Amino acid sequence: MKRTVVVAAVAGLGLTGLGTASAQAAGPSAARGFDPAAVKWHACPADFVQQVHDLYDGLYPVSKIVQCGELQVPLDYAQPNGKKITLQLTRTPHTGTGAAKGDMLVNPGGPGGGGALFGPRVFAQNSAALKDAYNVIGFDPRGVGMSVPALSCDPNYTNAPRPDYGTGDRASVSVWLKKSKGYTDACKKADKIGLMNHIKTTDSVRDMESIRKALSDKKLDYYGASYGTYLGSVYATMFPKTVGRMVLDGNVGPKGVWYQANLDQDVQFDKNMDYYFGWIAKYDSVYHLGKTQSTVRSFFYKLRATLKTKPVYYTDPSSGQKFAVGPDELTDAIQNAAYRRSQSLWNGYAVGLEAYKTGDAATFVGTFGAQTTGGADDNEFAVYNAVQCTDVQWPGWPKWERDNVRINRKHPFLTWSNVWFNAPCLTWPAKAGTPVDVGRNRDLPRNILQFEGSEDAATPLAGALDMHRRLKGSQLVIQDGDRTHCIVHRGSAAVDAIFDRYFLTGERPGQSITHVPQLGDPVPPAQTSAKAKSLSTTATKVARLTDDVIR
Repeated sequence: MKRTVVVAAVAGLGLTGLGTASAQAAGPSAARGFDPAAVKWHACPADFVQQVHDLYDGLYPVSKIVQCGELQVPLDYAQPNGKKITLQLTRTPHTGTGAAKGDMLVNPGGPGGGGALFGPRVFAQNSAALKDAYNVIGFDPRGVGMSVPALSCDPNYTNAPRPDYGTGDRASVSVWLKKSKGYTDACKKADKIGLMNHIKTTDSVRDMESIRKALSDKKLDYYGASYGTYLGSVYATMFPKTVGRMVLDGNVGPKGVWYQANLDQDVQFDKNMDYYFGWIAKYDSVYHLGKTQSTVRSFFYKLRATLKTKPVYYTDPSSGQKFAVGPDELTDAIQNAAYRRSQSLWNGYAVGLEAYKTGDAATFVGTFGAQTTGGADDNEFAVYNAVQCTDVQWPGWPKWERDNVRINRKHPFLTWSNVWFNAPCLTWPAKAGTPVDVGRNRDLPRNILQFEGSEDAATPLAGALDMHRRLKGSQLVIQDGDRTHCIVHRGSAAVDAIFDRYFLTGERPGQSITHVPQLGDPVPPAQTSAKAKSLSTTATKVARLTDDVIR
């Protein structure tokens, strides 16, 4: 789930929500009123194939076999014969002989995360046995990526350096409330067909049911990560009789969608960042930022304060592009260290901080910087807001202010960054609905398997336990002490063996909650002096390392 990825009236039913059992019972009927055409698979566009090659062929040559397909679905499922939109799908076919065991539909999270690329990634990371058995189906949810239309509002919104997130002070609040309102106005103008009224989680869940039918699958086999777990749990509630094998990894707590979920993130992200500062201190002989956690922490917060008035600029000599790091850019980038246990990430950001201390602007900006002009594709951010702002009605500003001032006193790392990431929900120009009461269905499947790191910041453990209680009969695997968000295919042989066995045989661990050990913290690489040589090289490296990170 997006941190702030950090990262869906219910369109399709003409209702204001799905909060009651009777309303939920009506849900599947709307989707059954639409019969999608079968997906016709074909070669993917060359630029997409190249992207797959660059990202994942080091694990397995998936770019040579990935296929693309399009699926038309109703904009509004209450009008199945009305206006259509197009979902982009990918299929990475199984490598075994004969028919595949099944189609594994996958989603990487968000909201706003593109899933067309996630399909070949999951396939590349799957074991040989899973590659033999399953086709992996990725999809860009409605409004996202290569799906048509794709929502984008203001490509210049994130140009660096942005106004300081602040700490709830009057000046920063005034600036950011105005900036956020401008973004929602841009979204309203950009939405030409009323997509923002039909982009709730429930709309994407109906799309998942349409994908199942278009693939001619009797049951939906599914792996969802982060926000993808919420999609999966809502699907299981709305369409319980068509759930096949379902894995939910990095679980969203249904009770907290979406306002409380972000407050919960603030606390755990702050704890994880303090842990990271302690890790840097442990290797002071490498990074020279301080021998204690408090010293490194103090360095970071002093740097953030300095960047407020003295951002660092750097012009890439090869392209002439200008980049900058202010306090916001620093926070947004280094936050990734709290998402996962990773030698590359942890070392890379520590090297970046050291670069500021030594005056190496190229490495510092190459690690944390963003473009000063020219804009960027804000599709993910636009859809993140479009879903979260309409899944549920958010409270007004007075409550936001009270709650975040209180949390910021003890947990200042993410709090106000998170506020402004979500602030478009204060003025979002589409009607909000009522979330599905996850698990409230007498036909709920009892075979769901969950995975969770006990110190996950993006989806804290309490939310996973809430999901576990609601999904009666589910089993939960907890990796104790691990700070990685989503733990499947993250290096744990114990976790991956459970994942494989479930999809191949249907067998689960047999206990309501199973604990597996963490892998331990990374250590700096042997050649810590091998810093990025240029801004473009560093930026590319960081992008590849974090392409799967959901804020």
